[in-house]
Amino acid sequence: MGDDFMKFWKLLTKPYSKLTVVSIVGMGDIGKTTLAKKFYDEFTAHRFDVRAWVTVSQEYREQEVLKQLLNSIRGLNYESREESTEKLAENVSKSLKDKRFFIVMDDVWKIKSWNRVKNLFPDSNNGSRIILTTREPRVARHASRVFHCYHMRSLSVEERWKLLQRMVFGEKECPPQLVNIGRAISGKCKGLPLVFVLIGGLLYKAKKKLDYWKYVARNLRSSRNTDYNILDFIVFIYNQLPHHLRACFLNMGVLPEDYEIRRSKLTKLWVANRFIKPDRSKSLEEVAEEYLKDLVDRNLIVVGQWSYSGEIKTCSIHDSVRYFCLMKSKQEKFNSDVDYLPGVHDNLRQVSILTDLKNQIPKFALGDNRDLRVPSVTFFFRNSLNDIHFITNFWLLRVLDALTIRFEEFPVEIVELVNLRYIALTYWMKHRFPASIAKLCNLETLIVNPGKFRSIFNTSFLSPEIWKMARLRHLLFMRSYMPHPTDALMGRNIVSLENLQTLGNVINFRWTKEVHDMMPNLKKLVISFEHDGQTKWSSYCFDNFVYLHQLEILKCFFFAKSYLKYQDPLPVKFDFPQKLKRLTLSGCRISWKNMTIVGSLSNLEVLKLKFHAFEGPVWETNDGEFRRLKLLLIHMTDLEHWKVDETHLPSLQHLSLRYCYNLVEIPSRIGKFPTLKEIKLCECSTSLVSSAKVIREEHWKLGNFEFHVRLFPLGLRHYTFSSML
Repeated sequence: MGDDFMKFWKLLTKPYSKLTVVSIVGMGDIGKTTLAKKFYDEFTAHRFDVRAWVTVSQEYREQEVLKQLLNSIRGLNYESREESTEKLAENVSKSLKDKRFFIVMDDVWKIKSWNRVKNLFPDSNNGSRIILTTREPRVARHASRVFHCYHMRSLSVEERWKLLQRMVFGEKECPPQLVNIGRAISGKCKGLPLVFVLIGGLLYKAKKKLDYWKYVARNLRSSRNTDYNILDFIVFIYNQLPHHLRACFLNMGVLPEDYEIRRSKLTKLWVANRFIKPDRSKSLEEVAEEYLKDLVDRNLIVVGQWSYSGEIKTCSIHDSVRYFCLMKSKQEKFNSDVDYLPGVHDNLRQVSILTDLKNQIPKFALGDNRDLRVPSVTFFFRNSLNDIHFITNFWLLRVLDALTIRFEEFPVEIVELVNLRYIALTYWMKHRFPASIAKLCNLETLIVNPGKFRSIFNTSFLSPEIWKMARLRHLLFMRSYMPHPTDALMGRNIVSLENLQTLGNVINFRWTKEVHDMMPNLKKLVISFEHDGQTKWSSYCFDNFVYLHQLEILKCFFFAKSYLKYQDPLPVKFDFPQKLKRLTLSGCRISWKNMTIVGSLSNLEVLKLKFHAFEGPVWETNDGEFRRLKLLLIHMTDLEHWKVDETHLPSLQHLSLRYCYNLVEIPSRIGKFPTLKEIKLCECSTSLVSSAKVIREEHWKLGNFEFHVRLFPLGLRHYTFSSML
């Protein structure tokens, strides 16, 4: 990789002011994406105004490509936005105009895919660059000049051994007793980086066991350099996989090509599908996290994004690994991805529906598809669908993942599927959530996305029957009124939701002692309070949050009616549980003097302060506060002066300031924090931007080119379902 990197560096950094497209060409799994990613991470941050990464894939979907571009360029979530292709394309061009940009178009298969987007990238004669990776030489020749194409080669014998060592031992030396057998293993591998990544993951889990290394060397077949023989290696690795991980691994084949799934969703699906073995000392979700980490350590699952607190945020699998998962799943009738429904086998474990089935559904509903025993159905196409009665044919269904489909009304048919454990739907809850949902006595996860942007500030009402659903583990809505249990049940037996771990977003909910006693294992809470000018803030019992002893994530939003001001201020006493790791506060309007309440949280890693969460002209941090804080975001504030010492915030890595028009500067001492990696600014004062650039220059003088300042001169952030939850 080092030799490739230097050659590619010279090619990409030639002193051309015109927009230049440089193509990386090579067979599948040779490391094109890895090379582009290394360059993207290590070279671009401090040299370009804007950078973006988009994966195109064999099945080109223009809307998804444009949304990926906007997600990277603007730092916003466009996934759930409903805009025309023309509007999205216009937004991309506007965002890049007069900017020096660096774009990676990864995995481009067809000339027409490049032709559809190439005109979006303006040439401002400022040295902008585009990297395009492809297996097809003709695509590279079409997009780039001949001397701007870089053809990747297979690894040499010595490079193979060095790469395998790095995969297994990192920076440490290989133990002498393993060198000869290790060289034998690397000699049997193809000169493709993916093979070494996978074999390296296998040996990493075996640590330094000589007998196992010999076993691998004996049983690993050498293979010629053909695309499909990489499956031989994946088959071998799969056969070494512990049985408890196999279902989770094969489940990844359900995902579309190059699809990144959020860790939190993936683990919920594994739990609902009963892939996780119970452990008395841990929750099912905690065990699922361990399974995921094990598969990541084996390099079978690839981490897409890490959270600011160091946890896996999104993940995916390599195309060749996905291909194996699909083949193996079909052999074992584990799952199937379909472009049509008629003829679905009734002994499959999962069905993944990848394309629009509007024309196929009538055939399916009237066909020979009664009493299907498929326990999991996932939709990935985006469209509206009002008729879903065919789903009742899946009478053993445990998982219905239909977030990508928009329903105008709640599909009441699903309440007949009493085995359901996981439901994810997109529909506008105009009124009260149906009481019939209580029929689903096995339901563990219920996720409802409003889908339409205009609906996120509208509200709905949860039915009192929600308190009868004792198995619920995760309950996620946009904005809903949840009846207090004593009001809802009116003296009837109260069911304890002791399994509930996630609750949000509930409005004006009274957090009384009865409530936190009924939810003793709550780990994530999203709650909103809307001030009506009459109700006292104290009636919501904020100080009882401290009794949620398992709570790790809290998002708390305060709103006033448009015609009201905060005449009744929030109480200064605002206690939080000590286990809290991530805290978002919005609209609280508490004085900065009371920030010690938050600063004393010893486990806090992420703090987001939005819409005047704290008010006043001066904030001065104190010794001993925010010892573990890694991310600090301040969004819209009247703060003018921020006083901080070099010993404060000793773990801070990311600082994000948005709409801080009054803040004069970032304290220069923040620039001396050894842990600081990034400053993000959006719509801030000129002097504030200048102070950030001074900090950047100081880091660069010290050779720390990984530190960067990102500027986003954009409009207000659009709220989405994921950002609220």
